[in-house]
Amino acid sequence: MAMFIRVEVDPKTASDAALAKKLVEVCPVNIFALDTSSKLKIEEDNLDECTLCDLCLQAVPDGSVRVVKLYE
Repeated sequence: MAMFIRVEVDPKTASDAALAKKLVEVCPVNIFALDTSSKLKIEEDNLDECTLCDLCLQAVPDGSVRVVKLYE
């Protein structure tokens, strides 16, 4: 369970194979992965490794991915 952030991905983006692949490729800490049907899944165990680099936010259309900080 993540302590620092939560990542939310729009369902349309998660099911788009090209966008899902792009998210997997850009994340330096492997937060994103593909399931057997090429749909995006979030690797919960890696969430606390996030460096807040915003590469995922830049890789997809605005609002498709949200990184929510769980702290002040």
